[in-house]
Amino acid sequence: MSLMENDVIIIGAGYAGSVAARQFAQANKKVLLIEKRNHIGGNAYDYLDENGVMRHQYGPHIFHTNHSEVYEYLSRFTDWHPYRHSVLGLVQDKFVPIPFNLRSIEMCFDNDEARHIIDVLTNKYAIGCKVTILELQEDEDPTIKKLAEFIFENVFKYYTMKQWNLNVEQLDPKVISRVPVSITYDNYYFTNTYQAIPLNGYTKMFEKILDHKNIKVLLNTDCKEHLKIKDKKIYFDNEEYKGIVVYTGILDELFDYSLGALSYRSLDFEYKTVEGDYQDSATVNYPTPKQRHPFTRISEYKKFMANPPIDKSTIAIEYPYDYDPKAIKGNIPYYPVFTDESKNKYNEYLKLLNEIDNLYALGRLAEYKYYDMDAITLRAMEFVKEIING
Repeated sequence: MSLMENDVIIIGAGYAGSVAARQFAQANKKVLLIEKRNHIGGNAYDYLDENGVMRHQYGPHIFHTNHSEVYEYLSRFTDWHPYRHSVLGLVQDKFVPIPFNLRSIEMCFDNDEARHIIDVLTNKYAIGCKVTILELQEDEDPTIKKLAEFIFENVFKYYTMKQWNLNVEQLDPKVISRVPVSITYDNYYFTNTYQAIPLNGYTKMFEKILDHKNIKVLLNTDCKEHLKIKDKKIYFDNEEYKGIVVYTGILDELFDYSLGALSYRSLDFEYKTVEGDYQDSATVNYPTPKQRHPFTRISEYKKFMANPPIDKSTIAIEYPYDYDPKAIKGNIPYYPVFTDESKNKYNEYLKLLNEIDNLYALGRLAEYKYYDMDAITLRAMEFVKEIING
């Protein structure tokens, strides 16, 4: 396989790699996109399953953004099914709206106490705003502190312990700061201007993104079988490659774990076919102790789309795992684990990468940073612009 004729080689065909490939191609660069798996789209890959349901193979993906430029960009490659996501959580044996909101308070406290809590909250915070659990914990008002403790214990604590396999105090505070409390009766999960799912699925959208004469895609190809790093240079099939290389995978693997393994969390999904409808919302969270529910959430995929009535339904039960590339379950890296130790180790790997002039890291895994779908689309667009403009 001759790779030298390409101006750009990109490793990984998820959001980061695919959007970058398209942008380079439109700048008249010849791009080779190498993907280890047998499909494009990364973890957003979806397909129509045996029940006629659009199955998100690696967990639910709901596109939401306030960036009009990102929405307009992706709209070139897909029509949209407008969709507003709703989530319930099992709190004290009741299914209440998540994020925790004013309606959740009314469901979890008796009438007088709920009314008092809501009065205190709405006097302190504007109706419609979102306040992080961290802010509520730091509030001086005893009513707000009590509410924060209730939400922390019943909504955040055990879900987080299951998701990350860490005690809360071991996590970066940024993880806690992502947990909102919604000062509203609106039960929808997101408040973004644009909320939708690609009408014909994410995979079809990625096919159109990559449909360009300057892009060639290689599936079922492990880049490590061709790529070597030696003396701060990149070699493909033992020949030095001087073009641009964009890597979207995990850096420890790229550098042969020379500084030790980075920490990632993985997921495994148990899929079941059920008759009729399974649950009252598209996703139900289980923020309960692991001993009671070892999974974190259940998603019912047909509720994401405007499908005609379907007799059967597909549910996905989501189990978190530590990432282990050799394991049967948990062999796909999903999320970087943000501890001080892991961040420091990543920064050491980044120093190795930065010693190579034509090698770049892009995306959630390679940058060891959490990106939503809109954020990584924007990041990839801006990244290519920076490279092209020098």
